Amino acid sequence: MTQFTNFVQSTASEPHRIRTRQILKAHPDIKRMIGQKNPRTFWVILGCVTMMTGIAWLVRDQSWWIVVAAAWFIGAFPAHTLFVCIHEAAHNLIFRKPTANAWAAIFANLPTVLPTALSFKNFHIKHHAFQGVHELDADLPDWYEAKLINNYAIGKALWLLFFPIFQAIRTIRCRELAVIDKWVALNIVVQLAFDVLIVVLFGWKALAFMLLCLFFSVGLHPLGARWIQEHYLTLDPNQETYSYYGVLNTPNLNVGFHNEHHDFPSIPWNRLPEIRKSAPEYYDTLKYHTSYVRLFFRFLFDQEISLYSRIVRKERGKVTLADQSKPDIEMAHAQ
Repeated sequence: MTQFTNFVQSTASEPHRIRTRQILKAHPDIKRMIGQKNPRTFWVILGCVTMMTGIAWLVRDQSWWIVVAAAWFIGAFPAHTLFVCIHEAAHNLIFRKPTANAWAAIFANLPTVLPTALSFKNFHIKHHAFQGVHELDADLPDWYEAKLINNYAIGKALWLLFFPIFQAIRTIRCRELAVIDKWVALNIVVQLAFDVLIVVLFGWKALAFMLLCLFFSVGLHPLGARWIQEHYLTLDPNQETYSYYGVLNTPNLNVGFHNEHHDFPSIPWNRLPEIRKSAPEYYDTLKYHTSYVRLFFRFLFDQEISLYSRIVRKERGKVTLADQSKPDIEMAHAQ
């Protein structure tokens, strides 16, 4: 690996649609999983919302160190699971009706304080459609962000700690994408009502616990290594997406199977391991991660890895701005 001083420019379109077509041709049996829904995900949401609300009640009168410790050691895990459930809802993989998925996302959003579920959907779908296109992919760091953080351990630690804030700021550059719609507005109203209710019934420490859970679940925590795992050039300067195969795929709901998810975004989380088993020649030949803890510390202290360790492109391919990132469905129907 070499140290990057700028983003890595690519003249090729994103790689996943090509591999989707190849896999469907070689393994047509995968078609049976495309378009399936997993309504059991809602029970996961209900359990995590109940768990986080219960812990918030338990720590409402505790010392601050207990609140912080409970958020880092316990609450970050269900909070991260809920984020993955919101991701599933964004792809309409829980229920058949899009409105039911939107409500599931709003409900999953409740214990993490900030109303992000529906705005996440709007930007995440375009991450799939335009991976690496700087003005459309909010998953990419901003130019100033990469320059500010550089490759120093303290900078990367602060970046992880405040990751939700950096993520929110990035969306400003995606001017072509709709930021506010009726569902985003509804998400904000419902979330604010829930936050007020928590403060009235449990107090400010309970709300602070929930907010800390959000920041830890996607930031300065081994679970935060997920963001480095997915698209940072950590193992191969030419491989754009990486999967993670390890024990944290349990609270992650298999979101570590990231190459599989990008290749088949219309297959729910519980079936992602089957994709790898069905087409091992496509996935076992790719490099992948097996430890979030190891990756977490490597990201912090390896100066060859920085926010510049990402591939960017101007090539949008033939994808339209209205694309809903269902290439697997489209290709399966075409075949």
